[in-house]
Amino acid sequence: LIVADEPTSALDVSVQGQVMNLLLQLRRSHGISFLFITHNLSLVLSVADRVGVMYKGDLIEVGIPETIASSSTHEYTRRLLAANPDLSAYVG
Repeated sequence: LIVADEPTSALDVSVQGQVMNLLLQLRRSHGISFLFITHNLSLVLSVADRVGVMYKGDLIEVGIPETIASSSTHEYTRRLLAANPDLSAYVG
């Protein structure tokens, strides 16, 4: 397990893509699991197998990205998704 805390936050967009491609390649070739800690919802929804949402230190929601994006059960998660213009179309 590799814990990646904000792995792309300080990088420009082109380098972000390169880093994520490298990490995903490692996952496929070596079966490595990653725990991404990030505020980048687009990243989470595009690469994660499971997503956990934290609010005030508590894990409030866990599920597959499609379910979290389209039918969140917690109001905080829905507001978080709606606040991102690129993701507001996913909010159910």
